[in-house]
Amino acid sequence: MYHNLAQELADLGRLPVGQLRARYAALFGEATRVGNKAWLVKRIAWRLQALVEGDLSERARRRAAELAQDADLRLSPPRPAPTVPVPAAETRPARLSGRRHDHLPPAGTLLTRLYKGTTVQVRVLERGFVYEGTIYSSLSAVAKAITGSHCSGHLFFRLLPKGAAS
Repeated sequence: MYHNLAQELADLGRLPVGQLRARYAALFGEATRVGNKAWLVKRIAWRLQALVEGDLSERARRRAAELAQDADLRLSPPRPAPTVPVPAAETRPARLSGRRHDHLPPAGTLLTRLYKGTTVQVRVLERGFVYEGTIYSSLSAVAKAITGSHCSGHLFFRLLPKGAAS
C-alpha cells in the first residue's frame, strides 16, 4: 500500500490544475476555488497520507487547538527602526520632505488608539508625527514602529473616511 501511495503522490505534480481541483473535491467532499497548483498538491498529498496512515490523534488535536489560541503572541520584539530625534523645542520645524496631505488631521491633533492593551498616542506635526519622543515622516512609519511590521498608518489609526473598506 505504501508503494501505491508513493506513486500516487509522485503523480500529483504532473496533473493539471483542473484535475487537481476535481481530486480535491473527491477527497474533501467540497469544491475549491483555489487555482494554486502547489497548494492543491500539498493539501491532496496530506489528505491521502492521512487516509492511508491515519489522521491526528485526539490528543494531538487538543494540543494543536491550545497552540492556535496562543498564535497571536509575538515571540521576539520588533527591531528598532532608524528614527530622527525630537528637537528640544517643537518650534523648530522637522526636516522631513513631502507636502502636507489634506486627508490628515490638523497639526497638533493627538491620535489615540488602544493596541494590545496599551494606549498609543501620536501627535500630528505640520510635517511628521511624534511618537514616544521620536519624529516619523509618515503614519505608516509610526505604525511599523508600534507593531514591528509594515501596515497602513491610516488603517492602524482608523483614519479612513466613513464607508471606506477596512
